[in-house]
Amino acid sequence: MESLRVALGERSYPIHVGSGILDATALYAPHLPAGSAAVVTNQVVAPLYLPRVKKALEAAGARVAQVVLEDGEHSKRWTSLERVFDALLAARCGRDTLIVALGGGVIGDLAGFAAAIYQRGVALLQVPTTLLAQVDSSVGGKTAINHVQGKNMLGAFHQPRAVITDV
Repeated sequence: MESLRVALGERSYPIHVGSGILDATALYAPHLPAGSAAVVTNQVVAPLYLPRVKKALEAAGARVAQVVLEDGEHSKRWTSLERVFDALLAARCGRDTLIVALGGGVIGDLAGFAAAIYQRGVALLQVPTTLLAQVDSSVGGKTAINHVQGKNMLGAFHQPRAVITDV
């Protein structure tokens, strides 16, 4: 495994890149101070990777909620964001919850924006599953959802605590 550091002062974070690291409990554990996590993913990625990520989070001591959305750009909208918030509230997720974005750019943007505004901001972990998300959208902290009047019209900057890139 290789680790890089995005240097942003107190908002700095590591990018971990390696083969088979999706299951590495040690990469999740430092970001779970209260033991609560919510994985946001889509219906294509969920059967492939959700069980492994959930198992790693649980091994780190987390109580894990999950939200599985439809795949595609059409999911990057307010109604999907409400589904995420409904799941977080139903699971009694507090300010100390870690939101895990497991998927491509749409999931990373949506989950990142949810993390930026849920209870005025909670921790985010990016676990990109597409090449474009691994090299672009998971890094930099830009998060957004679409509006009927345009793409990425509602958003915020919210840096992740870490990026876990399993190649």
